[in-house]
Amino acid sequence: MTERLGRLAQEIKREVSSIIATEVKDPRLGMLSITDVQVSRDLSWAKIYFSQLGSEEERERTLDGLERARGFIRSELAKRLRVRHTPEIIFLFDPSLEQGARMDALLRSLDIPKEDETADE
Repeated sequence: MTERLGRLAQEIKREVSSIIATEVKDPRLGMLSITDVQVSRDLSWAKIYFSQLGSEEERERTLDGLERARGFIRSELAKRLRVRHTPEIIFLFDPSLEQGARMDALLRSLDIPKEDETADE
């Protein structure tokens, strides 16, 4: 059963990304990425995680745009998926991309000598 849920989650991720990129005409939904989808065991809901670089204000505008387009996205998803019941959609922000960029910046700011330079001494 979990393999089926995993395949369905990947299909939802692919289709929602496509719908947002090509069908939704809301300017608030600019540069965002669908990072993960979790589907409940009874297929009643799907948590769709999105990531976006930018300020907190831009993130709120994007979330508002996604919430307003939720019905349209779900109806388009129902046309594309082969399931009896299309799950309710819940959009959530995924901070992992932002955290990764912050960690990368911290690592780059450290002054670590290369091994080659220390071996010569």
